[in-house]
This record gives sequence, structure tokens and C-alpha cells, in this order.
Amino acid sequence: MGFLRLDPMMVKLIITVLLASFIPAKGGFVDFFEYLTTAAIALLFFMHGAKLSREKIIAGSSHWRLHLWIMCSTFVVFPILGLLLVWWHPVNVGPEIYTGFIYLCILPATVQSAIAFTSMAGGNVAAAVCAASASSLLGVFISPLLVNLVMNVHSDAPSNGLEQIGKIMLQLLVPFVIGHMSRRWIGGWVEKHRSLIGKTDQTSILLVVYSAFSEAVVNGIWHRVGVDTLLWILAGSVLILFVALAINLGASRLFGFSRADEIVVLFCGSKKSLANGVPMANILFPASSVGIIVLPLMIFHQVQLMVCSFIAQRYKAGNEKRLAQQQVEVQKS
Repeated sequence: MGFLRLDPMMVKLIITVLLASFIPAKGGFVDFFEYLTTAAIALLFFMHGAKLSREKIIAGSSHWRLHLWIMCSTFVVFPILGLLLVWWHPVNVGPEIYTGFIYLCILPATVQSAIAFTSMAGGNVAAAVCAASASSLLGVFISPLLVNLVMNVHSDAPSNGLEQIGKIMLQLLVPFVIGHMSRRWIGGWVEKHRSLIGKTDQTSILLVVYSAFSEAVVNGIWHRVGVDTLLWILAGSVLILFVALAINLGASRLFGFSRADEIVVLFCGSKKSLANGVPMANILFPASSVGIIVLPLMIFHQVQLMVCSFIAQRYKAGNEKRLAQQQVEVQKS
């Protein structure tokens, strides 16, 4: 089945991890890749800001109950699930793996894939644009605060939550705002070259992953992470995603959301951003730990794409069947 195929980005991530495992960046190349990845991430968020349409945000911002629940799911329900998993501790793996699960759970939602799946499923695209964008922006502030609240984090240098937020704002939010303010001049060009944003997105993430795993390999990550650990991360990712989807589906039915809004809740309230998570991890955690901490996020990323693709296809098929039935009824009348 199509939804079981590996996402091309996941294939590139695997190749990048293998490259870092056999040819890690060392010596002077470490600083070079650090500057390069910082510039690439800044460019990525500049492009995302330039792409964001103010009109679409305004159009989708009126449904306050929908957006309130999505924020609750992203920054309350998910962190609780992560903490429950750590409390349960069903498998004896390194503490950094469980730290990675908690970190995964406190991240904001994706933007591009959440909107794409909502559109495919016939959901409320304007609300998805608003919800995903708001989640991404709020995550700049909320995620580092949650990291300091629920984790005992010690960076390589003394730091606190406000300093980390400042660094994240400088790297992610400032380029985003500058890009959005530049939209009146470059918006047309960005719309014509939307594929360029996708390439910038992927390239920046791959650079950060290569840099993080190079450091992790030098510090012996593969002596601490085996096949059994990777399988547990996969199982834990599936468990967290299915519980989150079930909670969001139940909440949508409980609050009486329309089918179009229910789709938004599923795809914006149950996904986590790799684009935000990897660069944030570089700021929030010691360099020697970043590679292993982002492993759950990388695996969860693939799981959410496969599962959400299947769900979107089911909604799309249901919409087509319903439309066909309506056409038959019109012809009969």
C-alpha cells in the first residue's frame, strides 16, 4: 500500500545519519558546519515567513474553540503523554531516549505537511494554515519553557529558559518575521518558486542532522543505541501517535466540530515538527546529546507521515463516495 512507502525525506535522513556515522565532521569542519546550518535554518524560516499569507490567517482565525483545542493538544496533552511514557518506563533504555520522547511531545505542530494533509482530506484549509502557523510561532516560546519545566537540562554553558528563548527567537523567529515583512516585495516570487522552500526545508534539516550525528558518533552513540532500542522508539512513536489521534478524534466529536474542522484537529493537533525540533535541540541540549535525543523525533516524523497519509486518503475516499451519492440523488429527483 502507498502509505507504507518510506517518505523521500526519511530516506535522505537515513543516508545523512549513515554518512555522519562513517564520515563524521571533525576538527575545523565542526565550526564550518555550525555556521552553515545556522545560515540554512535562518534562510528556511525567512522563506516560511515570506510564504505565509496574512489573508489566510485572518480567514481561518475566527474558530476560537478549534484553535484553543489544537493548542491544548499540542502543548498540554502531548507533554502529558510523554511524561506518562517516562513514568511507565516499559523498556530499559538509556535516559536520553526517554528525554527524546518528552522533547518530541513538547514541540509545535508541523506547518507544510499538516496543511497538505488537510487539503487532501477535504478539511478546512484556512483554519489549518492559521492553527499550524500559530503552533509553530508559539512553540518558539512555549517549547523551551516546557523543556526547562519538565526536564533537568544542562547545556554545555550556563543558560536559562529566557536565554534559550532568546537564542531560538534570534535563529527562528527573527528571520520568520523579516521574511513575512518582506512578503509585499518577494511574495510573488515565493509563490512561483514554492518548491524552493521545500528544498531549503530539507537541506537545512539534513545539515543540522549531519552536524548533530557527527558529534554523537564521536561520543559513541552507536555503542549506546542498538536495533532493539530503535525498535522500541518505533513502538513508542506509534503508541503516542495513536493515543493522540484517538484523543483528538474524541474531542472533535465531543465539541461537535464539523467534518472539515475535525480533519484540521487530527492533522494539526497530532503532528510534531522536525523543522522546528532539530534546530531547537541544538540550542536546548548539550551537543554530545543532541543526536540521540532527536532519534525519537526522526522516527516519529516518518510514522506520522505514513499514518496521516492513510487517514487523509480515507477521508478523501469518503468525500468522493459522499459526492457520488449526492449526484445520484440529484439525478433521481
